Amino acid sequence: MRELVYYVAASLDGYIAGPDGQFDAFDLEGDHMADLARFADALPTDGAAHLGIEQPCTGFDTVLMGWNTYAAGLPAVTSPYRHLRQIVFSRSNSAAAENLVVTAADPLELVRELKGQPGADIWLCGGGVLASLLVDEIDRLVVKRHPVLFGNGIPMFAPGTYRPGAFDAVDTRSFESGVTVTEYARRR
Repeated sequence: MRELVYYVAASLDGYIAGPDGQFDAFDLEGDHMADLARFADALPTDGAAHLGIEQPCTGFDTVLMGWNTYAAGLPAVTSPYRHLRQIVFSRSNSAAAENLVVTAADPLELVRELKGQPGADIWLCGGGVLASLLVDEIDRLVVKRHPVLFGNGIPMFAPGTYRPGAFDAVDTRSFESGVTVTEYARRR
């Protein structure tokens, strides 16, 4: 069965972007960049082509985003992950681009439906509100922790109800740049 994987960059204090959606404080240079190929399907299509990284769509074949995550690249980039099926959740916005669907569907129902279909895993790209809505469906969490404090911003998960959910660390990679990538699997 397909898994929902929340693969996300975060600051030491748990933010995935600044208060206005900024992500320029994340270090895009250093030895941790060599790890990109491990999750090649989660790279923007044009970025992977520029870096010469193949995107076989064997890790992920679908990406889920909230509107604010998708809109970060607008108007310049309308189909950031066009090698994947892109599903953007919004009740009030629309867009048309290659392999892109904007929907007002219930994210929880849609993810459960997607998990029952054949295919590769489903990548939850962000943001924190969408992650909170889907928290019970997240099977794996991969956090690229950058050695920077934001102090404020968009949290990895929006505040919600206190309901602890246990995950086990299954892999950790540390880099000289100070970035660590830790993969967690939901404890069943």
